[in-house]
Amino acid sequence: MGDLPGLRLRCDRSNAWRLLRTLHMAHDATFDLRSAFAQNPGRFEAFSQEAPYVFADLSKNLIDSTIEDQLLALARECGVEQHRDAMFQGAPINETEQRAVKHWLLRSPAAGTDAHDPDLAAVHAVLDAMLAFAESVRSHAAITDVVNIGIGGSDLGPQMAVLALDAFADSGKRLHFVSNVDGHELAATLRGLNPGNTLFLVASKTFTTTETMTNARSAKAWFLAGGGTDVARHFCALTTNVEAAAAFGIRTTFGFWDWVGGRYSLWSAIGLPIAIAIGGPGFRAFLAGAHAMDCHFRAAPLERNLPVRLGLLDVWYRNFCGFHSRSIAPYHSALRRWPAYLQQLEMESNGKRVDMQGNPLGFDTAPVLWGEPGTNGQHAYFQMLHQGTDVVPVEFVAVRDASHTLPGHHANLLANALAQAQALMLGRSDPGGHRDFPGNRPSSFLLLDALTPASLGALIALQEHRVFVSGSLWGINSFDQWGVELGKVLARDIEPRLASGDTTGLDLSTAGLLRRLRRQA
Repeated sequence: MGDLPGLRLRCDRSNAWRLLRTLHMAHDATFDLRSAFAQNPGRFEAFSQEAPYVFADLSKNLIDSTIEDQLLALARECGVEQHRDAMFQGAPINETEQRAVKHWLLRSPAAGTDAHDPDLAAVHAVLDAMLAFAESVRSHAAITDVVNIGIGGSDLGPQMAVLALDAFADSGKRLHFVSNVDGHELAATLRGLNPGNTLFLVASKTFTTTETMTNARSAKAWFLAGGGTDVARHFCALTTNVEAAAAFGIRTTFGFWDWVGGRYSLWSAIGLPIAIAIGGPGFRAFLAGAHAMDCHFRAAPLERNLPVRLGLLDVWYRNFCGFHSRSIAPYHSALRRWPAYLQQLEMESNGKRVDMQGNPLGFDTAPVLWGEPGTNGQHAYFQMLHQGTDVVPVEFVAVRDASHTLPGHHANLLANALAQAQALMLGRSDPGGHRDFPGNRPSSFLLLDALTPASLGALIALQEHRVFVSGSLWGINSFDQWGVELGKVLARDIEPRLASGDTTGLDLSTAGLLRRLRRQA
């Protein structure tokens, strides 16, 4: 396998991969979940497990113990454990950018097992300063609205978490998130706000992200035009480019490190809006929940390691069963941005077509993730899940305890979650065909006792490590994102052409659209 993480054995070159091919050919035509439960009364216990803050029922998936054992053999043969350990040791496993991958360090306690890491002291210095600032904002009665301006990882994670933890938000502040360069979003957000009562958080590691800086400059112009007089008190930057922030007029900045990828950054200073919403103790609980999942991923044997089991299941479905997507169904309104957050986490991480050496892959990687909260999804796309021609694995997320006291609602919600998973598996026969449900459609069920800062932190870390496992097996770099660059480069060329009308060198389609946008014949 070699000494470098990038030289790990790619999954399709392993003996276990070939054996899984054989198993799938024998399994595909005969495996039926209903029969599997009838033949094995202990199936639920065998394919469910407890992890920190998360209980997972995997028993309704199209696997048996033979398949899971062979998937575990695949993980061992391809060096997933060694790759995981290299990440936690700070090795530069993001080899295309020559960087370590240490988002896990952001949630490591100061006196824990990572106390020897040379970056940990700086992590906690920034964390302490950021949380102190968050508390000052929370106690500042004149600040009624906080507007986070970012995009991608500087928006999706914080926005998802702030919404998810609304029951813990007691600061009296209204949190707003602006990401799209489309001015309609910023204009709608600013409508009704008062410059003197608004704090802007500009979240950009480099302080050069086009969408973020366009919105930030417009927000500053709005602030000044509305009578705002102290940019330094009403704007804060989450960035490592202190000089650029100072030139903008910002004096309060909180930075982070190049070993923190954008989609893994909500644990860092990028999480400031979360801390403002739920307070310093809440944010520390959020980190602690994630750290508990880190410890599980690092130490649990593979056969009882939940991120590993989920990642292996993803490989089984994508590469052997040929399933192209996974539907995310959070049965909790506060998790309504959970599918969007997971889209970036998984598809930006593992949407790759070459391995670590730049060689084209001969198999598929990241599935398409999509979904909507709970019963809303049932009345939108569940028809296709139950009776469509494609088999789409569904991942349910439910919470046992409600954070509201309205009678009847939560029992109804949980009954629907259980019933949908049951219906996908059991199906129903109808000789006429129109009401026939084939059943035998797979799902996983993740259950939290309560939606708290700690349980949300654990749930997010679980998904991060799951993505690591599948990416490790595929032999790709899950921590770069070169695919977002080309469109940005071309946009910089096209934008001045919209003003000038110059179509020189453009392809005929783009030139035609540009002329149309300029209302030219």
